[in-house]
Amino acid sequence: MDLLKNIFKGDKVIWIIFLMLCMISIVEVFSATSSLAYRSGNYWGPITRHCMYLLFGLGIVVLVHNVKYKWFQAVPFFLLPISYALLILVMIIGTAVNGASRWLSLFGIDFQPSEFAKMAIIIVTAFILSKKQTEDGANPNAFKYIMGITLVGCALIAPENWSTAALLFGTVYLMMFIGRVEPKKLLLTGAVLGALLTLFVTFLLATPNSTLNNIPMGHRFSTWKERIKDFSSEKVPAAKFDINENGQVGHARIAIATSNIVGKGPGNSVQRDFLSQAYSDFIYAIVIEELGLVGGIVVVFLYICLLVRAGRIAQKCNKSFPAFLVIGIALLLVIQALFNMMVAVGLAPVTGQPLPLISRGGTSIVINCIYIGMLLSVSRYVAELEEEKQANAAIPLTVTTGADEYVSEAEAQTGEDPTSEMMNNDVELE
Repeated sequence: MDLLKNIFKGDKVIWIIFLMLCMISIVEVFSATSSLAYRSGNYWGPITRHCMYLLFGLGIVVLVHNVKYKWFQAVPFFLLPISYALLILVMIIGTAVNGASRWLSLFGIDFQPSEFAKMAIIIVTAFILSKKQTEDGANPNAFKYIMGITLVGCALIAPENWSTAALLFGTVYLMMFIGRVEPKKLLLTGAVLGALLTLFVTFLLATPNSTLNNIPMGHRFSTWKERIKDFSSEKVPAAKFDINENGQVGHARIAIATSNIVGKGPGNSVQRDFLSQAYSDFIYAIVIEELGLVGGIVVVFLYICLLVRAGRIAQKCNKSFPAFLVIGIALLLVIQALFNMMVAVGLAPVTGQPLPLISRGGTSIVINCIYIGMLLSVSRYVAELEEEKQANAAIPLTVTTGADEYVSEAEAQTGEDPTSEMMNNDVELE
C-alpha cells in the first residue's frame, strides 16, 4: 500500500478520473476496432497497440507528476519554436489523411505537430499571465504577447485543422478572461473575429467548389463548406435521410437512436461496422450505443469533475502560474471532449477532434497523459502547501515572562503562512 502511495501521488480524484477514462477507452476501442481488426486479419493487433499506448501514457503520467511545476515554465522556450517549425514542415511534406496533412513522420514515428503547439501555447499563456499580474488586473502587454503567439500558432494550424485552431484560440481566450485581461480588449477581439468568421463562412457558401480548390492553401475550403451546409441545412425525415451521402453523421445518429437507458452492452454495437472513425471522432456514439444514456452521462460527468477539481486546485495555489496552468489544461481537455460529444449527437459540424483519453490514437494519448501529469504535479504542490499550513497552525504559542515560560495549548497559530508569497509573485523560480 505504501508503495502505491509513493508511485501514485497527487490528487486522488484526478487519478480516479484518469483511470476510469482509460478503462472506458479500452472497452470501447476494443469494440469499435472490430471491423479494422477483421480487415487486417490481426484480431488483437489494434487493441494491443492501443493498450500499449495507454500503458506508456501511464508511465508518462507517473514521470511528469513527479516533476516540480516550476520546470514546466521552461517548456515553451524550446517547444514553441520547434512546434512552429514542425507545423510549417507538415504542410510541405506531411502525410495526408482524409484530405488533410496533419501527420508528420520522423525516424519512423508518426505524430501530429499541432498537439505539441497546443501544449506550448497553453503553457506560455499561463506563464505570461502569471508574470503580468498586477493589483488592477493583467498588464496591457500581456494581451499583446498572448495574442501574437496564439494567432501565429492558429494561423499555422488552421489550413489543415481548422477545428483544432478554433479550439486552441477559444481556450486561450477563456484563460485571458480568467487572467483578468481588460474586458474591453476581449470584447473587441471577440467582435472582430466574429465578424471575420461570418464573412469567411459567407464567402465559402457563395463560392463554387472549383474556385475554392484553386485558392492557395485552400484545399480544405470545399470540405469545410460541405460540412457547414450539411449541419445548417433543413433537417429531413429519417426515411429520406441519405445514409450514403452523410454516412458518418447518419450512422452515428442511428447508434444513438437505437440505444436505450443501459445500452446494448459492451461489444454489441452494430454501427461500429459502418462508421469509419468509430474508434476516434465518433467513439462517443459507440459509447452511448453500448452503454446507453447512463454511460454517456457518466463520461460527461467525469470530464466535468476534472474541470471542477482543477478549479479547486487552482484556488488553493498561492502563485498564479500553477493556477493558470491547471485551469488552461482542464479547459482544453474538457472543451475538446464536449465538442467531440456535440459532433457525435449532431449539435456541431463534423470535425476531426478525438475524445481525450478515450479515442484511439498515439500523439493525442501521449500529450493528454502529459497534461494529466501536470495537473497532478500542481496538486502535489498544493498538498505540500496544505501540510505546511497545518504544521504551522499546530505550533503552540510560547510566552516568556522573566524566568518563567508559559505555553498555551489551547491556542495555536492561525491564518496565512507568513512565509508564503503573494499569488502574483512568480518572477523568480523557486
